[in-house]
Amino acid sequence: MRHIDGRTLAESDLRANIARIVPLLATCHQSLARHLVGPATTFWVFHVIRDYARTLQAARGGNNGELLRYVTLADALEAQQMPLPIVYGHHDLLPGNVLDDGERLWLIDGEYGGFGTAMFDLANLAANGSFSLADERLLLETYFAQPASDELQRTFDAMKVASALREAMWAMVSAMHLAAPGADYRAHATDYLSRTEARWHATPIGTKTLASS
Repeated sequence: MRHIDGRTLAESDLRANIARIVPLLATCHQSLARHLVGPATTFWVFHVIRDYARTLQAARGGNNGELLRYVTLADALEAQQMPLPIVYGHHDLLPGNVLDDGERLWLIDGEYGGFGTAMFDLANLAANGSFSLADERLLLETYFAQPASDELQRTFDAMKVASALREAMWAMVSAMHLAAPGADYRAHATDYLSRTEARWHATPIGTKTLASS
């Protein structure tokens, strides 16, 4: 580990730097695994959501309809995924995890790094950066070097919902176990549940309303 003299990005910076971020992600996806030694983890957001639901269920006790809806939603979103190559992803592309030193961008905080598909990183970036439809189109076309097919777009749209839901549920679990100064995990969960619902209703299969916590 070493110090990087740079600034963390904001949501607007993610949108403004798509052309710079995509090559960084591609390098992560294509090259990073070659430097790993020993066992590596995997990351599948739908499993993470189901596991968070189990943790929350154990803490709350009883039958929780809210958590059941989240798990049902995760199942529906998982069914929309197309087969894609396995790559080594970052899986936590919050604006604060991208640094700009004035010359290049850096990815930091690899806690969720592991093998998965590129689609989560792309959708996670778009969800955390509040990308417009034009931003998302540019992101997909830049990464895949071709216009997005209907199947690819469907996969991406569903993964955006899953990304926002995972972030919301992470905040719910964190509210039970963490007490970081200045961190409002309940507010963070509410914010990302709103993002989840908005993205869910924007998909062709989005016919359900999620209850907020």
